[in-house]
Amino acid sequence: MWYKNRVETIDLCDMKFSKLFLLALLGTGLLASCGGSEEAAPAEETSTEETSTASTENNEESASSEEGISQVTIEATDDMKYNLKTIEVNAGDQVVLTLINKGKMPKEAMGHNWTLLKQGVDLEEYSLAAAKEKDNEFQVTGREGDVIVHTKLLGPGESETITFTTPEVGTYPFVCTFPAHYGMMKGDFIVK
Repeated sequence: MWYKNRVETIDLCDMKFSKLFLLALLGTGLLASCGGSEEAAPAEETSTEETSTASTENNEESASSEEGISQVTIEATDDMKYNLKTIEVNAGDQVVLTLINKGKMPKEAMGHNWTLLKQGVDLEEYSLAAAKEKDNEFQVTGREGDVIVHTKLLGPGESETITFTTPEVGTYPFVCTFPAHYGMMKGDFIVK
């Protein structure tokens, strides 16, 4: 009986010791991670991402517009997302659109483009056909008439700026045609 009580007491002490040991270990790990590591991301990158998120809080953008020019910046990520789901521009404007691949994964695994399709083109059907066109940067050969404009396929850290005149007033689908991205990387380009 005395032995049994002593074992239970030791087990409770061991349990308390284990918890204290784990807390001390976690504390040490946290302190070590707060130290100045050269591999830590620079503060500038963090603030850029925060600014980007804040400026596109509703996932829509009315393009900044000077007299007849709409400037749009759209970002693509490794999460297979654009930062914008809706882009609004004025009819007759010149659009200066910049696509930035903010991802880190290799282009072969997670490349991104921005493709503006004509009204009435089935986004899913076009994207499935494009997935077979690796040698043409995932744009469908022979169906150039279905596309208003597109960027090239971008790898991590790459960007491209394209300039085009808005089509007629209406809503046009845009999409990333890299295989299987069309389900999440799509949106509406609205000309008013």
